[in-house]
Amino acid sequence: MALRSESRVTIAGSVREVWAYVCDVGRWPEWAPTVRECWVGGAAPLQPGSRVEQRAKGIFGSTRRRTQDVTAVEAPRRLAFAGPMGTSAARWGMELEPMGERQTDAKMWVEVDLESLMRAIPGRVLKGRIRRVMDREMAAIKVAVESATPGGSDSSMGEARRD
Repeated sequence: MALRSESRVTIAGSVREVWAYVCDVGRWPEWAPTVRECWVGGAAPLQPGSRVEQRAKGIFGSTRRRTQDVTAVEAPRRLAFAGPMGTSAARWGMELEPMGERQTDAKMWVEVDLESLMRAIPGRVLKGRIRRVMDREMAAIKVAVESATPGGSDSSMGEARRD
């Protein structure tokens, strides 16, 4: 059984600005709450087949290593990755669409193939948790891009929205 969740936000910045920020994996700890450190393995470019290595938050303040495979890079619109989420296989990605010259519709999606112990978690509970994390991540991406964009940070743009 697969579960899918999405989060969207409008960012006051161009698609290229949002793309540059999201592709800078060294900055992922700024917006991804479980990532402590992040890099592309072998100092390779971010491209299909490369691996994103992470030092991730573990339990009781510990850290652990995890890896995600890059499955799609379609500059400057689409990125996708595959890797574990708990005991299950997962995929996630970002899709960016321009909304005029200075705004971007950013969508993050996550798909999880519920396996093993994760099947015991009610789908709506897991989907809600994933959505809350994605909403936090999207809000942090929005703040980072807009604070670096001249004339950015238009508070009327609102919070991350769910689909």
